[in-house]
Amino acid sequence: MLTSPASDGTTFDSLSLDSRILKNLSRQGYTSPTPIQVKAIPVVLSGRDVMGLAQTGTGKTAAFSLPILDRLAQAGRQTVRHPRCLVLAPTRELALQICENVLIYGEGLGLKTAAVFGGVSINPQIAALSRGVDFLVATPGRLLDLIGQNKVSLEAIQHLVLDEADRMLDMGFIHDLKRIVKYVPKRRQTLMFSATMSGDVHKLAQSYLHDPTTVEVAKRATTAQAVTQEVYFVEATEKLKLLVDLFSAREAAKAIVFVRMKHRANRIAEVLSKSGIPAAAFHSNKSQNARQRALDAFRKSEIQALVATDIAARGIDVDDVSHVFNFELPNEPESYVHRIGRTGRAGASGIAISLCSREERSYLTSIEKLIGKKIPVNSPEKS
Repeated sequence: MLTSPASDGTTFDSLSLDSRILKNLSRQGYTSPTPIQVKAIPVVLSGRDVMGLAQTGTGKTAAFSLPILDRLAQAGRQTVRHPRCLVLAPTRELALQICENVLIYGEGLGLKTAAVFGGVSINPQIAALSRGVDFLVATPGRLLDLIGQNKVSLEAIQHLVLDEADRMLDMGFIHDLKRIVKYVPKRRQTLMFSATMSGDVHKLAQSYLHDPTTVEVAKRATTAQAVTQEVYFVEATEKLKLLVDLFSAREAAKAIVFVRMKHRANRIAEVLSKSGIPAAAFHSNKSQNARQRALDAFRKSEIQALVATDIAARGIDVDDVSHVFNFELPNEPESYVHRIGRTGRAGASGIAISLCSREERSYLTSIEKLIGKKIPVNSPEKS
């Protein structure tokens, strides 16, 4: 998804992209690039390394994939079709989403795209690689499995993208990243995207980027302006009843409910469904197929609520989420920013409602300190 356009009148036609890519964008109804795309696309086309700082929902997938597709297309087909672009993503959902978008943007270019990730059979992925791939999207663990089995070579990589680098570090992928980069040629273009610029992210950038151009469209830990935030103080035992009431009182047409524990996601989805609010749980204990079915049903509005752990806070590209409910506040304040970024996308407004128990007050304090403002307090009686 390309999300909200820039306000300076720039069009995709002015960014020197391949005419076939422009036709694909036009077919999807996209004419104006977002701010991150306006800033990043010319730099990537020039061949320079990029450090991109952008929140989720800003259109960064297109910011790196459009110019890379352009450069691959201009170079033409290769005799041996080892991957020439490698995008590393922290989750299966994000890898799949990137791959789907690249297939749309690159239609008619004669390039082959594939995604490899865990949780599903490795055999179809091996088959896809054996047929040749130009643009490879991968999660670190599955990619290392394939490298270990000699099913993929990274010797031809010209473009390396580390997407959601902060998330990959949070998930403990640093050692996997170091192993993978050793297989990639030193002469390459490297692009790194992150929502935050922590010390660890800065260190990673220093290790892998050469004289990068920094592209920033949002200050660190800022929350989307289009999202109305509020908090309810409520006893933990009363949260479920309040959540059910809020779905009706606040007209939550399509909502993501965030929890910290997987088993709680199952329980809440069950209670919501029994209360006449079609819901599904979404977390890492679910099979990849089950998660994809739940996500597809949510996208099509066949279910009203997706009850998710923080794995869903990034990489799920659904533009019409009306509400985010933090059934439990995250113990890492940065996760709050990513969670509520699931609503208020593509120029729409959104509402983020947090249910804060007595035990979670310290989490709320940390969140407010990070985002630099107090979240307005509401009460069940007002809703």
